[in-house]
Amino acid sequence: MISPPSATLFTGAQIARRIVYLALSDPNVSDATPLYLGNLEWKRPNGISKTLIVYGMAPEATHFTSPAIASQLEGLKLADHVLLDSQIRDLSDDENSSSLAHLSTENPATFEINGKTISAIGTFKLGSGFGSDGALFVSDQTFQRLLHESSPGTPSHVLINVQSGVDPQTVVLELKKRLSSELVQVRTTAQALADDVAYMNTQVPMGIIFGFGVFIGVLVGIVIVYQVLSADVAAHIREYATFKAMGYTHRFLLTIVMEEAVIVAIIGFFPGIFLGALIYKIMGSATDLPLAMTTTRALTVLLGTISACAISGALATVRLRNTDPAELF
Repeated sequence: MISPPSATLFTGAQIARRIVYLALSDPNVSDATPLYLGNLEWKRPNGISKTLIVYGMAPEATHFTSPAIASQLEGLKLADHVLLDSQIRDLSDDENSSSLAHLSTENPATFEINGKTISAIGTFKLGSGFGSDGALFVSDQTFQRLLHESSPGTPSHVLINVQSGVDPQTVVLELKKRLSSELVQVRTTAQALADDVAYMNTQVPMGIIFGFGVFIGVLVGIVIVYQVLSADVAAHIREYATFKAMGYTHRFLLTIVMEEAVIVAIIGFFPGIFLGALIYKIMGSATDLPLAMTTTRALTVLLGTISACAISGALATVRLRNTDPAELF
């Protein structure tokens, strides 16, 4: 749950902590906990500053974290104890990065953030993003000590676990009715992720630029393949005329060109996907962003390439549709 309208995890105002107790009054809700979000500048001894997202949560809320974090939450009950993101951008260049793998309550790493001396007792993997270099995971009490402007009565989100066997979407609809008088937006995790992706793709300038680049790339590809297939059709115009004179339909001629279009798509796909994966790897290494060519994305590109080439093939055969075979000789 988050305050409306909130397009992403990090936008929107805080909500009242009492929403937690209102959510727990639903019999289909097994547990609920507030989540606090904030940003801090971590000034390193070498003079470099890193922007960290701070996640604050009650140490008892083990059901809302990954197993790797849940096993370390007990240590966060001590004041100013934190879990440090091991994937912080350029952390490998830090002189103390080699000791991160051995952090524990008995062997913490101490450093200063926002005027407070804190102790890192463990790590987790998250990584950097467009707006941060990494993250910290802390208890709700330590969160209030690090970010003085925050209030324990106004978390950023309320996380909910539903009872086993209950459809989350059913709980969403029920909570929307129950909390209709409150300024709160209720979503499943899947819906929250979809909203975040849609916002990044359609509202953020970077997403719009990338989307426009994809559109231009597809358009240029259609034109190039059209020129190739159109030239091939023109070079074999007599053969196509013979087929029409023999009584073959335009659909048959279209099938021939479509086969060529599919062959062109498949031949172009493999070097394209190889170069794309290589560019992903280079960009991921340069920015520390989790960029990778997934199987789903590769299949989507393949289907898109075949569709674009099919459009080019259909356009290349337009000339043959209404042409008299006698005129083609």
